[in-house]
Amino acid sequence: MQKRPPVPPFDHASATQKVRLAEDGWNNRNPEAVSKAYSLDTQWRNRVVFINGREQAESFLSEKWNKELDYRLIKELWAYSDNRIAVRYAYEWHDDSGNWFRSYGNENWQFDENGLMTNRYASINDLPIEAKDRKFHWPLGRRPDEHPSLSELGL
Repeated sequence: MQKRPPVPPFDHASATQKVRLAEDGWNNRNPEAVSKAYSLDTQWRNRVVFINGREQAESFLSEKWNKELDYRLIKELWAYSDNRIAVRYAYEWHDDSGNWFRSYGNENWQFDENGLMTNRYASINDLPIEAKDRKFHWPLGRRPDEHPSLSELGL
């Protein structure tokens, strides 16, 4: 069985690390690689989309990143317990017409003993923004360590 450290039970340090690893993965926008962080039978609710299993998660992510262009994400730990983590996040992206958005969300995660996510419940809202109002300007890929967090950005 594949392990994805850190594994439960989480403490503050390991929960923070798990959140950053998830952020890094999603910022790399590689659906196949990202999907490996989820159990084979993972269950998601993403907005109004229900996903059952790793294959559907990978397909969902491919479609997402084909639509949400120049995607940049910041996640922040909100709370944790033994095998659960809650995060808040924001990401910026534009559509194929050049319209920019900042999407705000909250997620609740549950993990198995190997550190694979078994459940992901996401609530997300999109705010249209002007390109001049963007706050996430790093090159595509991993957010630099020195880039401000959501709290530091006032988001």
